[in-house]
Amino acid sequence: MNEIKYLENTRIYLRRLEDSDLNHYLSAVSDPYIRRLTGTSAFLTKKDLEDAFNKWNADSSRIDLIICLQKDNQIIGDLAMLDIDHRERKGSFRIAITKQYTGQGYGSEALRLIIEYMFNTLNLRRIAINVFSFNERAMSTYKKLGFKLEGTLREDLFFDGKYHDNHIMGLMKDEYIR
Repeated sequence: MNEIKYLENTRIYLRRLEDSDLNHYLSAVSDPYIRRLTGTSAFLTKKDLEDAFNKWNADSSRIDLIICLQKDNQIIGDLAMLDIDHRERKGSFRIAITKQYTGQGYGSEALRLIIEYMFNTLNLRRIAINVFSFNERAMSTYKKLGFKLEGTLREDLFFDGKYHDNHIMGLMKDEYIR
């Protein structure tokens, strides 16, 4: 099957979410590593995800993408652009990379692709991301790309028996470090 590659570089590409990706999502939201990083406490069923897919597809302020390897089309994560507001020229995103593919630069590559798309194609001037305090690797990556800490929702997430802060980071188009 020839994938439709919306954004790509030499190692990865991003494509739209398809119904056939339901099993990937089900696996991801069942993985303890992903559950922790995303703060997912609910146990979702296949039906829950089907309903979510339908809701996401109907939401014009959201674009869901799958991150794949160029060499073999392997799914290594997903990314969603959220709260896209063309009037105010702002939006946010979330990203999740499967554990076995972290630490290899794939997340940073996907971020560069999506940030440039959000700034240069969607013409946004501001992008935001929320990251939990225990995800130091992600915070470091966002800082390297120019994101700044804008605020903290203290003890916003209760996970694994304790509370964690939720950091809000933002990037303005003129601050982006390519």
